[in-house]
Amino acid sequence: MENQKSREIRLKSRPSGMPTHENFELAETSVPTPGPGQVLVRNAYMSVDPYMRGRMVDRKSYVPPFQIGEALQGGAVGQVVASNSPNVKVGDYVQSMLGWREWFVADAGAVQKIDVSAAPLQTFLGAMGMPGMTAYVGLLKMGELKDGERVFVSAASGAVGQVVCQIAKAKGCYVVGSAGSDEKAAFLKNELGVDATINYKTAGDLTAALAKAAPEGIDVYFDNVGGGHLQAAINNMRQFGRIAACGMIEQYNDTTPRPGPNNLIMIVGLCLTIRGFIVSNHFDMLGDFLRDMTAWAKQGKMKWRETVTDGIEHAPDAFIGLFKGENFGKMLVRVGPDKAV
Repeated sequence: MENQKSREIRLKSRPSGMPTHENFELAETSVPTPGPGQVLVRNAYMSVDPYMRGRMVDRKSYVPPFQIGEALQGGAVGQVVASNSPNVKVGDYVQSMLGWREWFVADAGAVQKIDVSAAPLQTFLGAMGMPGMTAYVGLLKMGELKDGERVFVSAASGAVGQVVCQIAKAKGCYVVGSAGSDEKAAFLKNELGVDATINYKTAGDLTAALAKAAPEGIDVYFDNVGGGHLQAAINNMRQFGRIAACGMIEQYNDTTPRPGPNNLIMIVGLCLTIRGFIVSNHFDMLGDFLRDMTAWAKQGKMKWRETVTDGIEHAPDAFIGLFKGENFGKMLVRVGPDKAV
């Protein structure tokens, strides 16, 4: 692979508010020859995820911030085209956190082999990957879901939300999903079997809309949005309800703090539990997740939608699109061929 070039997306400047194209730059680099214990990988797909917005801010967090002038990082899947490791062979499909680039050389320990006979390659960035495991951990461990309970999911047609909905349905639950268009709401109901849906852009009063969709109240709320959705959920929670706080995309681009829900006093009277979580703290559940997800997929209880953008140069468009609701399910960027060797 001598003289192989790779294009990558670097952080040019730190966004203030909504990210723009001016915050990113496309660069070309030479791909080095893998050294002892290293592998050369050609990425096929990379993921863009809302949490990456937080890494663009220079502050202390659960993951270090992206650095100006350096390639961004994120989930990616691809194929090994050269290897100096006995543990990873040429032709193996792998996932890594070295997205936002077409090619990379890394220590073999930085990649994990995946079985593409179990699901399509790109699915390991979605339902069978980090978003799927986030749904699994949040609903079952943080939300302590019991069979037959009433569940509310915000951003329900997104990469995490659609898996949450289907796990809850597999557990015999009554599920309400919130989404940002009639098309997404129809997908939730007709394809995923969600019992009731809310188009939050046209619903008006979210508390009233949720009360109508779930007249008996909510046992578990899976929060991907925060803000008005969190307030509406608290207003409709049943006693001893649980809230799994996964994300608050409504606030990621705020430049000043917004008022929080004004009904937090209800947490006391209803004896509610709110638990925030980061999926990387729960990899002890990985084996259970893969076992259950594989079984549900084979039983036809797990479907997924993806939005795929072509070309590494369009990765910033895909990322910015997340905050405009342009994704239907998992947002992916195709950066190379599915089969590289």
